[in-house]
Amino acid sequence: MASKMLTLLPPRPLRIAAAWVLALAITALIVAVLWAILAAAGDGAGNSRVDIAHLVRMTTIQAGLTTVLSLGVGMALAWALNRLRFPGRDLIVGLFAAAIVTPGMVVAFGLLSIWGRNGWINEASRALFGFSLGNPAFGLSGILLAHVILDGAFAARILLARLDAIPEPRLKVGQSLGLSAWKRFGLIDWPAMRGSLPGLGAIIFLLAFTSFPIVLLLGGGPANQTLEVAIYSAVRQDFDLVGAVRLAVTQIAVCSLVILLASAVPPVPTALGRSAQPRWQDGAMARSLQWLVLVIACIGFALPLVSVLIDGLGSGLLRVLGQATFWNAALTSLIIGVSSAVLTLILALTLSLGRAAIPGRGARTILGAPTFAYLAVPAVVLSLGFFLLVRQMGFAPGQAAPIVVVIANALLALPFAVATLGPPLDAVARTRGKLIRSLGLSGWQQFRRVEFPLLGKDIGLMLALAFCFSLGDLGVIALFGTQDFQTLPLMMFRALGAYRSNDAAAIAALLLVGTIIAFVGLPRIFERIAHAAR
Repeated sequence: MASKMLTLLPPRPLRIAAAWVLALAITALIVAVLWAILAAAGDGAGNSRVDIAHLVRMTTIQAGLTTVLSLGVGMALAWALNRLRFPGRDLIVGLFAAAIVTPGMVVAFGLLSIWGRNGWINEASRALFGFSLGNPAFGLSGILLAHVILDGAFAARILLARLDAIPEPRLKVGQSLGLSAWKRFGLIDWPAMRGSLPGLGAIIFLLAFTSFPIVLLLGGGPANQTLEVAIYSAVRQDFDLVGAVRLAVTQIAVCSLVILLASAVPPVPTALGRSAQPRWQDGAMARSLQWLVLVIACIGFALPLVSVLIDGLGSGLLRVLGQATFWNAALTSLIIGVSSAVLTLILALTLSLGRAAIPGRGARTILGAPTFAYLAVPAVVLSLGFFLLVRQMGFAPGQAAPIVVVIANALLALPFAVATLGPPLDAVARTRGKLIRSLGLSGWQQFRRVEFPLLGKDIGLMLALAFCFSLGDLGVIALFGTQDFQTLPLMMFRALGAYRSNDAAAIAALLLVGTIIAFVGLPRIFERIAHAAR
């Protein structure tokens, strides 16, 4: 039925042609990057000391534990938020929705501020009891904690949307039967959530498997290295390109296998809008448990961010603001972030408008496939491919760095951008195609009068996602950064490496503030622009 309704749109050959050209260009670029990696692997001579088996085992264990823990935390938190009604609930839901754009290295630094050797917990323990609790922020425990804070909040927001979508008649039947909280969970909540768990689990596994800044900051040594960190170390520290290429090929193979398995399960829809108000109230015991879950989750998610703000907005902030290198890095981050966001918007709109104008399901699927290249070729691997490709073309990596970083960041944000803009454009094609045809609107008139007014907030959200991803990214810039070309995350990482923790704290706080402003402000600005265009 959807295909028949899509054919009601007027023919849009330019949209379709532009989308196909862009999809082929992205495919050609990814193929070139993969060719550079595979060619280096084939030409590689000499021995490499990289223990691939250990790295795959460690990365898989870490990602598997992260997935299980995050899904458990996400289900518990979604259950609590779905039942409780209180002032500020929308703010709390928005806080957890922001987990998707919160820079991982900021959360990692916040955990060090709390649980590190000189963190809040150890200082309090020494003052009260005279001994230290060690350094639980480093190693596998710290990596898991940081991942669960971000991925558990992300899972909770997705699963809360599934609970909010439960039909009202089903809830009324449950209430008429007097279901307890536990019976309702088994008969109503679990069936609503379980369909999203395999796809959500695959996403979380891939995010944890390809995690870079969190493992880099909290790994604590080679024993907890993952493939991404090992690739970075092989290139930047050992200049072992043979080992780096072998690691990259291994990571591409594992990620592709996970994507292949995940393609058999239903996709996970985005859920970044407002949450519906609770319509069901449980008994006192269940409500006490729900409040306990909510309080623990809020403290666990917010405390590292609060610690970053407290430590960063102190006396060290003025010293950082007085450094010319900071303003250069901030300007570079801003330019790269804006450029990446605009490029992502152009790519996502071109692909989404073209897909919406195509009636055939198979052609739409093929056209959308290149947008998800990042899932199989994550940040550090993509950066390594660009690094090798630029070298093979005879350019110095530093010369191509700005262009490469912008393109790479845009490709990394593209899956989320298409997932944000694609569904509303498909809905326009299904529900308003006959009206657009009857009015004889051109492609530009269709976009200006129909699509853009409906897409305003979604475009703002997409730009916010792309900008925040780029602003907090360390994976791409890590291989291309120099003393003259660095972003705020790279400057923060170098400050930590030089034991300038006050400088790192100030940069982390500014990154967090910038992320919050962009994530909250851009959707509202574009929503108002779209309303004014109506």
